[in-house]
Formats: sequence, structure tokens, C-alpha cells
Amino acid sequence: MADLHLKKIVIVGGGTAGWVAAAALAKFVGAVTEIELVESDDIATVGVGEATIPQIIRLVGMLGLDEAQMMRACGATFKLGIEFNNWGKLGDSYLHTFGHNGINFNHLDFHHYWLRAKKGGSDSDFWDYSFHHKAAYADKFGHVQELGKSGVSGLSYAYHFDAGLFAQFLRKWTESKGVKRTEGKIVDVSLDAESGYIQSVALENGDAVGGDLFIDCSGFRGLLIGQALGVDYQDWSKWLPANRAVAVPSARSGPLLPYTKATAHQAGWQWRIPLQHRTGNGHVFCSDFMKPEEAEDILLQNLDSEPIADPRHLRFTTGRRDKFFHKNCLALGLSSGFMEPLESTSIHLIQAGVNKLIELFPGGNFSEALASEYNRQFITEFDLIRDFLILHYHQTDRVDSEFWRYCKNMDIPDSLKAKMALFKETGIIHKDHADLFTQASWAQVMLGQGLMPQNYHARAGGLSDQQLIDLLSSIEKITDRGVSGLNGHNDYIERYCKSDLQ
Repeated sequence: MADLHLKKIVIVGGGTAGWVAAAALAKFVGAVTEIELVESDDIATVGVGEATIPQIIRLVGMLGLDEAQMMRACGATFKLGIEFNNWGKLGDSYLHTFGHNGINFNHLDFHHYWLRAKKGGSDSDFWDYSFHHKAAYADKFGHVQELGKSGVSGLSYAYHFDAGLFAQFLRKWTESKGVKRTEGKIVDVSLDAESGYIQSVALENGDAVGGDLFIDCSGFRGLLIGQALGVDYQDWSKWLPANRAVAVPSARSGPLLPYTKATAHQAGWQWRIPLQHRTGNGHVFCSDFMKPEEAEDILLQNLDSEPIADPRHLRFTTGRRDKFFHKNCLALGLSSGFMEPLESTSIHLIQAGVNKLIELFPGGNFSEALASEYNRQFITEFDLIRDFLILHYHQTDRVDSEFWRYCKNMDIPDSLKAKMALFKETGIIHKDHADLFTQASWAQVMLGQGLMPQNYHARAGGLSDQQLIDLLSSIEKITDRGVSGLNGHNDYIERYCKSDLQ
């Protein structure tokens, strides 16, 4: 009878991907499976990711981490959403929040009621009914689950943090749980001649590390999944043409805003992420439309404080592997694919990948059906996130540069075409069960970038005109009261998780 016990997992590469994987696996399978992580201090991680989405809260809770302690160690602040400037057209601005605008009334998405009011002559803004929007622009925060019994949910939040420090925090926690870290640079990968499975990785010092399951967290190199096993990479540049970034930290300035800024420029966009001890900045751009020197100059000209390090240039190709789980190798993080950081999905995809591994944990026989199911689920999730990112570029009225004219007129995946057409004609948003982004997120981005539906759902007509007015008015008042009861974001951080980082 085959031995179904997976005796040892080898994680190749550290960084956020490696240590998130090690931490989650230590928590859930560490009692029965040995875990060893191999990384080299001589190989730098990308390490510019500093913004997250609310799924990170699940990771913190799942591992039983002390949130305040983690935030102090990582210089973290709270994040309620992302402000998009100049995307639909120059001068436009909207906030994609982590919450719902209004309330979903009578099992119908709120935007249908707002659309009905709009067509009836209302001059209200969609974000007038957002608790998150009002809190963000008042620079306020609180751990609020719900606003009484009103039906208005509390604040869904994520973090801005230093990704490198977060990896260090997880490393310390994970090593205390028995995970072994081996320092060394991998110079060769040994495959079984008959099965093609990975047997071991050879280190520069002559040692070899063997195992049953190998997790590739080696970054863009894809040392195992790509170089050793030859799994191809799908290039999505025709839809997401940005292929470069230049990043630079700057001194902390002004209030600690509880949201990320994403400001579109001529051939890409600039991020601004406020940490307790500094500000993270970067310019994502397409080198087909802009030279790296120009991109760096635009970034430096648009900083709101002095840079505290030299700019760092990065290259990437947006896309994903044809397979994530192949033979006895699983790819996580940048080795599995890359989504530009427009919606801060990088750490989520690491989490999602390791969560699926725990759910579909293989035995020693490595079922092909199990690997196929893992790949099916993760390919679906990747592709749905891809569509959401493409929406930001394609749904635009900008024609002021060659880059934006390309994005506006490019052909897009049929799946996104269908979703946009359905919304434009009916106001309805189809939610795939595997989609990371909710109907509320899709509505905020589509409306924020000027895609206005021609109609609203017929059931929104079930209220009388006065009932509709009363509903909208009550939501405005409830959210206003909710914001008045919050503390300032700066003050909250000072009391809850003030960092000693300089």
C-alpha cells in the first residue's frame, strides 16, 4: 500500500511569499510534516509591495497574531481603500473602498436604488452613502463591526506596511513553531529520471536539500516551476501593457491618510502609500510608451516629501503560469504569476494559493486529479482579477497620450466585455463565486470611471418616490453619525500600535 504521508515540504525562497507559506503550513500541517525553507541573504526580494486588501486580516487571525504587535513591527497604518485620480479622465477622482456604498436593500444591490434616484433628478454622488468614503476623507478610523442595527456595515480595512519587515515578523513567528531555515544559494535542481519529480535542490556550499513537496517562492526566476519543470508563462501584456516600475521611499509627510493613492500619468500610474516611518512611492509604466529616465523624473517631481533612498527600477511581465501545481511542485508569489499592484492583490494571491494547498493537501502519491483541481480553481481566480485590473485601463475617456488611446481602444477578454455590457445596459453585475471582488467593488470602479448604466433593476421600482428619498436620507445620516464617532487615524495609531521605527 502506498505511503500517503507527506513527510517533508521544502520552500525555495523567502520574502513575503516564502514566509507566508511557511507560517500557514506550520500552523496547519506542521505537526505531521517537516517544513524547511531555503533562502539566500545574497538574493534580494522585490519587496516594494506595501499595501494589502482585507483578506490579510484573515491571515492575521488564522495565525493568531497580535495585530497591534505586528503593526508596530512593520510601521503599519490602516487602509480603507484606494483613491484613483485621473483614470476615467483628467481631473477625475474616486475612492474604491473596501465597503459597500449604502445598504443592499430587499436583496438588491444599493447602486440600483441610487441609479433610480439619479434618473429621477437627484444630484447626489454615489459615495455620499459610503461610510468608508466619509471616514477615509475625514482621516478617521476605528475597529467598528457595524453601525447599530441600521444594516450599514462597519469598517472593512487592510494595512499599509513594510513588506520586508512583515516577512521578518513572520519568519520569527514561524521559526518559533519549528520551521527550519537554511541559508544558501541554490545552484542546481535534481529531478527523478523516470517521473520528472523534483528530488532535491543543491546549494552552493555542496549541501543538498531533499523533500516530497517543493514550493517555488523564488520570485520572477521561477527556479523550480519554470526553469526546472518547464511550465510556460502566459503573457498578458496586450491587456495590461505596463512592464516596468520605479520605486523610491520618501520621508513621512502630512497626516497618515487611511487610503492608498493611485494617480494616473501619461503612460502608467503612481502609487503613494503612507507608513508610520516613511512614505512608499512608485511609478508603474509601459516602456513602449515612456523611457525609464522620464518615468523616474515624473515620480521624483510628484513626491510630496524628500526621497530617502535611490530610486529602484524593476521589470515585469503581467501574466500567470499555465499551471501552478505541477508534479510535486507548487508555485506561489511571483513565480506563479504577476499582477501589477493596482489593486494590492499580490499578498492575497499568496494567501489564496497556500490556503488552496491546505484545503487540497496532497498525499505522498500526488494525485493528478487533485493538482488539476488546484490549477482549475487558481486559474479562475487569477483570470477574474486580471479582468478587474483591465477594467481600470480600458474604461477611460482619456485620449491625451498614445498609451491611454491604446488602452481605450484595445480588445479585451470576452469575459470582461460581457460584464461591462451587462452593467451598461441593465445595471446588473454578475458575480462569479470565485471572484475576489464583490459587486460593490465592480460598481465603484465602473461608476467611478464613467460607465453609467442605461437602466436599473426593475425591483428598485418597488419603493415609492418618498420611500426612496427616506431610504437615501437615512443612510446619509447614519453614515455621518458613524464618522462623527470615530477617532482620528493618527490618534488611533498613536494609542493602538505606535511604531518605534525611524
